[in-house]
Amino acid sequence: MKKKEPYLQPTLEQDDFKGSTILILDFGSQYTQVIARRVRECSVYSLVMPFGTKAAEIRRVAPRGIILSGGPASVYSKGAPQPDPKIFELDIPILGICYGLQLVAHLLGGKVEHSDRREYGPGLLDVSGESQLFEGLGRHVDIWNSHGDKVTRLPRGFRAIGSTEHSPNAAIEHVKKRIFGLQFHPEVVHTPRGKEIIQNFVHGICGCTMDWTMGSFIEQTCERLRERVGRHRVILGLSGGVDSSVTAALLHKAIGNQLTCIFVDNGLLRAREADVVRRVFAENFRIRLKVVSAGRQFLSKLKGIVSPERKRKIIGREFIRVFEGTARQLASRTRGMGEGGGYKFLAQGTLYPDVIESVAIAGNPAALIKSHHNVGGLPERMKFELIEPLRQLFKDEVRQVGLQLGLPHEVVQRQPFPGPGLAVRILGEVTPERLRILREADTVVISEMKAADWYYKVWQSFAVLLPVRSVGVMGDERTYENTCAIRVVESQDGMTADWVRLPYDLLARISTRIINEVRGINRVCFDISSKPPATIEWE
Repeated sequence: MKKKEPYLQPTLEQDDFKGSTILILDFGSQYTQVIARRVRECSVYSLVMPFGTKAAEIRRVAPRGIILSGGPASVYSKGAPQPDPKIFELDIPILGICYGLQLVAHLLGGKVEHSDRREYGPGLLDVSGESQLFEGLGRHVDIWNSHGDKVTRLPRGFRAIGSTEHSPNAAIEHVKKRIFGLQFHPEVVHTPRGKEIIQNFVHGICGCTMDWTMGSFIEQTCERLRERVGRHRVILGLSGGVDSSVTAALLHKAIGNQLTCIFVDNGLLRAREADVVRRVFAENFRIRLKVVSAGRQFLSKLKGIVSPERKRKIIGREFIRVFEGTARQLASRTRGMGEGGGYKFLAQGTLYPDVIESVAIAGNPAALIKSHHNVGGLPERMKFELIEPLRQLFKDEVRQVGLQLGLPHEVVQRQPFPGPGLAVRILGEVTPERLRILREADTVVISEMKAADWYYKVWQSFAVLLPVRSVGVMGDERTYENTCAIRVVESQDGMTADWVRLPYDLLARISTRIINEVRGINRVCFDISSKPPATIEWE
């Protein structure tokens, strides 16, 4: 039997930003993304690659500097991750952080041992001598530690430039080779002046120029997209969320009418969602937009289903069916157009955190093909080449690009919305009536959060319809109606979250309006659980 080819050919854009680059080798630190962000805050492009990347590949990338991240291992343990030792022969400045410092010492002839006095949490670094790494910081620096090992003997040519109470070699350098090491974490906010240390390395030691801007990103990406796409066409599953919206705007700037967006209205969206997408993309941007109204068939498939996991799978399968059918229709219309006339590419809004995550998962920053909630799992017979124009960016950078491309503030700064839509905010069966109730309640939440200037300050704020009915009194009459929960959380990345302490008067207005305006709800509760142990969404 002939082996099936994957439906997406992994021909990803290269991370070839034309400007100063700092390469970060990832040894499994929970702070690797933070290091990358701090470098970019210096207006310098950062690129994360697996710890075992060969020196020859690093030479091809031609970074101005290399940062060795922290990690959970001990350098003297069997099987501990190690870089290609030839990186120390590249004549490129190197900064080792925590485990990275210990690697520098261990691989270059020093000694690392388990410390009897581990250092976790806040500490004080005493700076000794003069070092370009600590220029302008003074003799004492507040730092954040997280380590159980320490360097007990320095390699030849190195000197200590900083110490802590229990680590005499907490900061080291080899001036001639431009190799530095820090036992603490300069990238975290708990090291208040850590950004200055990173700036000293990036600008002062590595000589990087401040050429990583969203304007330069847009210009270079559009140039690469035009070259890559040629005269072919691109299809994009547009959800109305930030990532797909910015992807659409960027592609449209690059290739114009060669882009077609498919927006599937599954009947599970917020109020007026389809109208907003039409207005922004079809009317304002003049992007080719195919809106598919499929609410009835989605609701038909969900009839009688109460399991959250079954809901998600049904919605995902149905979306694939609708998207595939629409894509085939579009493709059939272009078959007779000759070479360069048909749909060859599928665009997705993969971001850099997804790429970084794949470094740890697969040991390859380009190995992950994001399974977007709107297009993931398309059948193998749909053969497209994948385009991911945002794969170099973090979320805040994506928002900056969106604003520069002219997307409305309410689109660029909107809160995350689950792929299965309101279906996972209705506990129990999804019906037209229950959708109406939740949609109206959610509209109240959003409008009041915006009116109080709270909407853009939090990660998410939304209503949840519970499968709970309770007794109430409205207009001297007994009622027996639904309960609504309000969920408002703050978060950096959605991995962890804490509930937001909203003002009582704002909660009162939300509750009063929902009970008075939404027929079918007579009780409102406020969710005060954090993630973990709870999740942000209820299903």
